[in-house]
Amino acid sequence: MTITENSIEIDVIILSYAQTENLKEVTINSIKSLLDSEDALEIKFNVVVMESNKELDSYQYSNSLTIYPEETFGFHRYLNIGIDNTSSPYVCLCNNDLLYHKGWASEILKYMKYIPDLISASPLCSIYHHNVGVHMNTGMWEGYQIGYEISGWCLFVKRSLFDIIGRLDENLIFGGADYDYSNTLAVLNLKHGLITSSIVDHLDKTTISIQSDESRSKLIYKTNYFDHKWNHRLLPRFY
Repeated sequence: MTITENSIEIDVIILSYAQTENLKEVTINSIKSLLDSEDALEIKFNVVVMESNKELDSYQYSNSLTIYPEETFGFHRYLNIGIDNTSSPYVCLCNNDLLYHKGWASEILKYMKYIPDLISASPLCSIYHHNVGVHMNTGMWEGYQIGYEISGWCLFVKRSLFDIIGRLDENLIFGGADYDYSNTLAVLNLKHGLITSSIVDHLDKTTISIQSDESRSKLIYKTNYFDHKWNHRLLPRFY
């Protein structure tokens, strides 16, 4: 399909760990819903899957570039590799357990067009956000709170953000990564908004739930490094 001259390209970096066929299907379904969510003549998604299961060998997810990093897993480390392998003006950093609703990206782009300093945004999850009092089609919620304005499972940013903040902090393996991102935006006063007309549903914990108790604890633990970096800088509500 020919992309029009005025089409917008968005790099979508998806972290996947397809330990089972079911988890592999989760990633496949997520990519399919992504590609079905927008008119391909208007928006082109460049999908990069960072796959942690090296046993899949050379398997490539359809309509994507699948990368099997040699480096050990780190949430920010793998996102940085994906960012380094892309070049579009917009980047979306995603979990693999997402289902994208029609027009989700168009809605975010509308806000970024009319609010020029909106450099980071998240879509609303119709499963999760309703339960915390955030409802669809209630405009943009500006702020830095994880689980409210910031959906750590889906971050849609202008690539120019990384010219300001540099690379994502690879000292954080998993736990605290979303809080590190929110705190970074807050201290630099960079505008982030939850776009409540942009809907991406998060199936939540499809991968981490099957890890052993020991592995799960290691992943979600916020390290002493995180505490040292942020304890003295921000109010507890951002922490």
